[in-house]
Amino acid sequence: MRRDFLKGMAAVGAVAATGGLRGVRKAFAAPEVTLKLHQFLPAQANVPKYVLDVWADNVEKSSGGRIAVQRYPSMQLGGKPPELIDQAIDGAVDVIWTVVGYTPGRFPRPEVFELPFMMTNAEATSRAYWDLFQSDMEEQDFKNVHILGTWVHGPGVIHTHDPVNKLEDMKGKKLRAPTRVITGMLEQLGATAVGMPVPAITEALSKGVIDGCVIPWEVTDALKVPELVHNHTEFHGDRALYTTAFVLAMNKPKYESLSPELKKAVDDNSGADFSAFAGKTQAYWDGPSREKAVKLGNNIIELDQVEIDRWKKAAEPVYAKWIEEMKGKGVDGQALIDKARALIEKHTTA
Repeated sequence: MRRDFLKGMAAVGAVAATGGLRGVRKAFAAPEVTLKLHQFLPAQANVPKYVLDVWADNVEKSSGGRIAVQRYPSMQLGGKPPELIDQAIDGAVDVIWTVVGYTPGRFPRPEVFELPFMMTNAEATSRAYWDLFQSDMEEQDFKNVHILGTWVHGPGVIHTHDPVNKLEDMKGKKLRAPTRVITGMLEQLGATAVGMPVPAITEALSKGVIDGCVIPWEVTDALKVPELVHNHTEFHGDRALYTTAFVLAMNKPKYESLSPELKKAVDDNSGADFSAFAGKTQAYWDGPSREKAVKLGNNIIELDQVEIDRWKKAAEPVYAKWIEEMKGKGVDGQALIDKARALIEKHTTA
């Protein structure tokens, strides 16, 4: 069943990319419900094109055209990326996609997946994230919003003006960080972390505000990163340097107002399998974006296991600090780490 779902989602993604389902939608009657989907990337970026549009088109199709999903990229409905989650909670929009850590410390439990060298691959870790969401987050961190999907991106990569060949090269570098946990990791590794949402990276690099950034390959093409910096440091061990936690979230009263049939149309295209599809799809697009950097003649640095082990050891204090911070929030951080690791292992070896 899981394999068939993922194949189906991938197939719909290919059709959606060509606009095929737009024609299908026209055959339906006027929609009973219109959902506004708001997010921070341009419409042509990989996640909107191959994940969010797939979800939206599938919901429309499953509802027989009774639901329409209007897509608003690049914060077109106003506000800044950190405000997206409140837009969904307050009902200013119906559905949002966002980085959970854009509101530092507000959603502590998903941070466990952002700890250094926690993730194996995006698909397995996204499934683990959904499992942990259901057991430990749904009625805690996300009690005020209806979560449709939880996923992470592929392996995080360091992109810099000057090469990072070893741990010592991190010292003093100003690097963009997406979330609180990754900020702490970069500082522990010797860099100066500068927090900012993804859309701000291009200008910050071009103006020299930062020396580099940490993002997955997948989004580098949309942000023109390989044209702005020419060194890229990768970690090819069994665990990625880091990843970032996302959610696709819906206004709770809006979801609860749907009829049982329309709820089913939403539910059938959300949840564990969709989360795995989203993580796997986002990671898939790392390859084409990396290839563009290769064709530009950029310097791709692949750290060996001996050097990676040095980074792992240097990053260890991040765990102890995070556990202590979670204690202050009434969360058993070590137990959460243990559960996350077990779930990641389960889905990695499945």
